[in-house]
Formats: sequence, structure tokens, C-alpha cells
Amino acid sequence: MPDKLKVVFCWHMHQPNYYDAVKQQYQLPWTYLHAIKDYVDMAAHLEKYPQAKVVVNFAPTLLEQLDDYATQVKNYLDKPKRKTITDPLLNALATDELPREPEARIELIENCLRANQERIINRFEPYLRLTKMAEWLKEKPEFITYLDQQYLIDILVWYHLGWMGETVRREDPRIKALMDKEYQYNQEDCLQLLQVISEILSSIIPRYKALSDRGQVELSFTPYAHPIMPLLLEVHSAREAAPDIPLPNFSDYPDGANRVTWHIKQGIKVFKKYFNHEPVGCWPSEGSVSEATLHALQANSDVRWVATGENVLRNSLIKAGHEGHPHHPYKLVNNNIACFFRDDGLSDNIGFQYSTWHSDDAVNNLVHHLENISHASADTGATVVPIILDGENAWESYHENGFYFLDGLYKKLSDNPHVEMATFAECLEEQTQELPNLVAGSWVFGTFTTWIGDKDKNRAWEMLNEAKQVFDQHIGELKGKQKTQAERQLAVCEGSDWCWWFGDYNPSASVGTFDLLYRQHLTNLYEYLGQTPPEYLKESFSYGGGDPAAAGTMRPGQEN
Repeated sequence: MPDKLKVVFCWHMHQPNYYDAVKQQYQLPWTYLHAIKDYVDMAAHLEKYPQAKVVVNFAPTLLEQLDDYATQVKNYLDKPKRKTITDPLLNALATDELPREPEARIELIENCLRANQERIINRFEPYLRLTKMAEWLKEKPEFITYLDQQYLIDILVWYHLGWMGETVRREDPRIKALMDKEYQYNQEDCLQLLQVISEILSSIIPRYKALSDRGQVELSFTPYAHPIMPLLLEVHSAREAAPDIPLPNFSDYPDGANRVTWHIKQGIKVFKKYFNHEPVGCWPSEGSVSEATLHALQANSDVRWVATGENVLRNSLIKAGHEGHPHHPYKLVNNNIACFFRDDGLSDNIGFQYSTWHSDDAVNNLVHHLENISHASADTGATVVPIILDGENAWESYHENGFYFLDGLYKKLSDNPHVEMATFAECLEEQTQELPNLVAGSWVFGTFTTWIGDKDKNRAWEMLNEAKQVFDQHIGELKGKQKTQAERQLAVCEGSDWCWWFGDYNPSASVGTFDLLYRQHLTNLYEYLGQTPPEYLKESFSYGGGDPAAAGTMRPGQEN
């Protein structure tokens, strides 16, 4: 009997660094909210189906923040009178005295509205009632002073109940009891909810480590702060796939090769700290690759595979005058790292299409596509189908956080006669094809246009370039903890997330938030270096105004 077609689901778990080290406060709550909703649900689905195998990629900055949140909340519950939580929203849930100032109340209420309207808010009638009152209050802010504290407590509780993972909602009697109560929550209820959150946060990394230890999950790594390595190495590599793209007003990022080495080695160090072994594979930030990037990975790690987008393969094959398809591994000439290429159609169906389907239809459609690829493999040579996407943001648009889709998918593929779930490490023995060249690009369109080329994105690069020059001039003056803080702060500024949001494509509210956070990170870097930050860091430079699918948190791999 011929070998089954292998399908590799790679779920990329990633959050940028939201922590302002100078203010000692988290600026956005997405790390802990995705932990209690998406990271916990994904682990639970895999634990239910031991035959299901996947790759899970954790960004190092996410691992560190998960660990920090878990420690902070546990310490607070152990010593509530002597500890605080540095996330304002979580701290509001913990405190027995919510704000009375109108501006602070409005901010708290608005924060509790940041959830999917159709799938979360509308699903729970008590939460929906609270949000309708919030919209009225936003139109008539003069009445906010007379608002009873009970309203603030109830909307805080419901916000966290709305974001709660579906597997937790179904299995934890404490969450069921809180939902059944519906309103008039008290401090004991808030602490009960905080206890559940604490347990989830503390369980995430150990659960994935256990899944890895038993061979069900392959854990892979991303360089430390999620940088676009090809652009740090060679800014002009952006023109390999987009020849006419405008570039920032500098030739190359200063000392980019050493910065890439730092991110690779630091990323592996963090990975080993939490999982006690070296990673076999790497999802380069945003699947961003180039020939120089693969050589840097080979020189500074023992990784045996990387993964990227289908269009990177297509561009590379066109340049070489070769034919091929993404359903088997390749190796670049003079490099020993196997390259896997994302099936954009199937991956984007999960990210953007199936959330509006009945779950059974979505599962059957995906499995049908995979079986067709399997049946044709004798002619095509297909051996592995890589399905790679964001492991957290997609499920907010699904019915009940994707519970039925993921449950049905893992069940149906756990015992399929034509297709088997596998990890990339298990596919390394498959025959690789030679790739004469690799055109630099990412999983988004096969280019870097999501991060460079727009005037706002280029301006952000220019700000980073100027800060790096100051860093190089003064880092030698620092020692010990101060030097370490400055090095880490530079790494955070080099992350890909800031430029992802800049430009007209994304919604104004998100762009404004990340514009502010990026400028604050750069300001902190100057202060760590003992230098006065430039005046321009006090002014916004990107405003957005678009209305993209998934509110800009995800992108399709192919341009429409």
C-alpha cells in the first residue's frame, strides 16, 4: 500500500511585546486574552485526539509574556494586599475599587467592547445588554458620573467570560456558574474568575510541552522579537519580488547580520528555557526568507527545516525557469535546510472562508481537497501539504471559537485512509527537490510589501535606522542590567508587528494604537541609552482608515 499523503498543520502563536518596560505596564491585553481563549482551546482539542499531530510555533516574546502574566496573577492571588497586576484590564478585575473619574470609566468601558460583535457579544444576552448601554453612554458621556459601580463590575466580568475558551466554558463548573448568574457580580465572583484565568495562564506552556514530549506536537521557534530577517540583512532584498517598491532613505540597516544572529540565538535560548530541548524547525517571522536568511540560520542554529509562503516558491521557480508545486520539500543549493511551502488556498480557506460555513461542511470540504491531492499524487509527486496560519485570530470569527470545526477536523483526519497528520520533522525523510535560487519574500503575497514600501512603513524603518545608529554610538558606554535592557529594547523595536499596521490599509483605531506603542518603544530605547529622544517621536505619523478582512489581524497569502 502506498504511503499516505502527509498534511502538516502549523499553527503560529504570536504576540508582539506589549509591555512598556519604563512605565512597567502592559499597553494591550491580547496576550492573556488569547491565552484564555485560543491557546487553551487548541491544547484541549489536541489532548482529546491523541492521533492528531500538528506543529505549533511560539514566538519567544509570547512565551516570555505568558510566563510573566502567569507569575503576576498567581502572586496577586497569593498576596492580594501586597501585589498588583501590571495589565490594567486584569488589575481592574482584581481590584475592589473601580475608577470614578469619567475619563477612566469611559476608557474601561471601551476596552470591554473589544470583542467580535457577531460571535461573542451577540451570543450572550447579558453581555449584549451591557454593550448596548455602553454605546448609549458613549453618546451621552455626561451621564457617566452617575453610573453605578455594579455596571462596571458586570461588564468587566462579561468581557472575560466572552473571551473565555470554549473548552473551558463547557467543562469548568465555576465558569458555568458565573454565566448562569448573569449579573450582579461581586468581588468574590471576580476573584473566582481571576482564579480560573490564573490556572489557564499557568497551564499553557506545560500543556504544550507535554504534547511535545509525547510526540503529538512539534514545537518550532521564531527569532526572538519576530524581525523580518531578510530586510535586516539586505533592505534591497525587498526588490527581488517587487522591483519597483519604494525603499526607506538609507542603504542598509546598520550591522544587520549581527542583529539577525542575535535574534536567532536569543530565540533559541528562550525556546530551550521553556521546552528543555533545541528546536528542529523554524517559522521565520512572517515566513520571511531569502538566501542570506537561510545561510544565517544554517550558520547559527541546528534547525533542519523552515517554512514560508507558496508565492516565494512560485517566484523562485519562475526565476530558475523550472516547474514545481508546494506539496513536497525543497532544498536550496549549498544549504542543508529543507524548505516547506504553504498551500495558500487551503490555509486561506481556514483563515477567511470556513468561518461562515457550517462546521461539518467546512471540514468535509477541506478533507475532500486533501483526498483529491492524495489521489493525484502518483502523477504530481505530492508528499506533504503544508497548511500554515495564525493560530489565534481566526477562531474569533468562528461559531463557538471554532470548537466544532477543530473537533471535526481532528476527528476526521485522525483515521483517514488517504491522508495522515504529520509534523515537518517527520517529513524530513521525504525526497527533496533542488531549488537553484530563492527569491526573497514572505508568506503574504510572496513580497515584503506588508512591512516596507508604503510611506508610513518606510518612515518607521527610518526611525528605527536612526535609533540603531544612536545605539551603536552609545551601547559601549553601558554595563550590566542597563546594557541588557537596551539590547532587548532594540530587539523589540526591530519586530515586524509595528510596520504590519502602518499605512492606509488598516483601521484607524488599530493603526493609532500601534503607532503610539512603536514610538513609545523607540523612546524607551533612547532613554535606556541615556540619550534625549527625538521630538518627532512625540507625534503620530500613521493614521490608517481602511477596513480589511479580520480587522487587519490576518492577511491572505494570495492577492485578490
